[in-house]
Amino acid sequence: MNLHENQRIEFKESWQDDCLKTVAAFANTDGGILYIGISDDGKEVGVKDSKKLLEVIPNKIRDLLGITPKVRVKNKDGKDIIQIEVDYSPAPISYHGKFYVRSGSNTLELKGNELAQFLISNSGSSWVDYEAEGLSMKEIDIPTIESFKRLSLKRFPLAATVKKTEILLEKLNLLTDKGKLKRAAVLLFGKNPKKITVSAIIKIGKFSDEGFVQTSDDVEGNLFQQVDNAMTILRTKYLLSTFKYEGVYRKDILEYPEEALREAIINSIIHKDYLGPHIQMRIYQNMIDLWNQGPLPKGISIADLKRVHKSVPRNRILAETFFKAGLIEGWGQGTLKITEDFVAAGFPPPKFKEQFGGVSVFFYKNEITHDAQKKRLSGKTGELKGESVNASSLKDSAKTVQKSREESREESREESREKSREKVLRILSANPESTISEIAQSLDMSTAGIEKIIGRLKDSGDLIRVGPDKGGHWELVKKTNY
Repeated sequence: MNLHENQRIEFKESWQDDCLKTVAAFANTDGGILYIGISDDGKEVGVKDSKKLLEVIPNKIRDLLGITPKVRVKNKDGKDIIQIEVDYSPAPISYHGKFYVRSGSNTLELKGNELAQFLISNSGSSWVDYEAEGLSMKEIDIPTIESFKRLSLKRFPLAATVKKTEILLEKLNLLTDKGKLKRAAVLLFGKNPKKITVSAIIKIGKFSDEGFVQTSDDVEGNLFQQVDNAMTILRTKYLLSTFKYEGVYRKDILEYPEEALREAIINSIIHKDYLGPHIQMRIYQNMIDLWNQGPLPKGISIADLKRVHKSVPRNRILAETFFKAGLIEGWGQGTLKITEDFVAAGFPPPKFKEQFGGVSVFFYKNEITHDAQKKRLSGKTGELKGESVNASSLKDSAKTVQKSREESREESREESREKSREKVLRILSANPESTISEIAQSLDMSTAGIEKIIGRLKDSGDLIRVGPDKGGHWELVKKTNY
């Protein structure tokens, strides 16, 4: 049989009740097919008493799991193979009180936060929809409430007429049936959302090409404050900006499309799984990686993010509130607008990727476009309206500053690379069997960064690989005391 085990296919040599875990996992994930009578390596061994199993298996699945898959027998070269085809179940399926899912070719039991999020999402609700236990109206930040009233004048004018905060929160569906604060209320308008989850922050960091953290900041506060604070920190600390004059007024221009970055941050906030880690923004020399915990909703693919698609926000109540505040456009259009804004500004389209249990969006600089923008801002092309003050002097100054920055950055990068190489060699000298992922974890770097360093060490003849990827080891060619 020309098949291989994967997320939707599993082989078992014989039927055991333990197979019910796999059936439940298929139902809880994307469906799948369980073959009985095939070994792990794909060899067809067949089963005995196939007729009896055709009666036993469907009954056990129905009685213990409450679902009815398609069970049939296929004969291959005189050997009976039982095929159990399981559909995805919108209701969570348990086996002996435990819940299982598929991850690759493995069947995993859900525990802790993963189990809680699984049960909540399958109930049609989100973690943010439940009561913020032990917290009262005193936790609500009134200045944020007043700011929301001003922002929502166009889309939710009722807010401006409501004097009592409690009534406004009720109108926004941010109170439970018993009048208690929902977690969403604390996230959106609270003085300290970390009281309900420590992951309610945005972590911004500047990284070297090798993946080392150069500087970082934690952006805290409620979600409205986080958006504003994140943009302020990006403008003042992490991203370069140029400027132009419109009449007598100066206008700063960020090196990435500013409104698209704001939209992306809000999008991450709306779709984040608040039971998981914090939102992370990694800023590199020529790229930004913005990641939030939580996979794409079922029925939404990476390709869908670059076109108008159905709206399936993980936290609908957060999306509704940001929409009423006028901070996002129509649902299902956020990622499309981000892409269009970058392309319209002459940048490569952002890249979306599912990784590490969440979704990343990568924003890339276009060096050609970047140079062209600097020329326009220095007054060379006249494409920008308004007159610059002392354009010639400004242009010369900009060139000098840019050259100095580039030289300084190159020196810093080279120094960082050298330190990285030394650290990797030190680890491999002590433990030649170390894997790339182990080295990355030890040095708090990305696996991609470690792969680059090892590639350079191999090219320079300092390091060789002996044996296969699994079971092999590294040898240092130039013996050094590390």
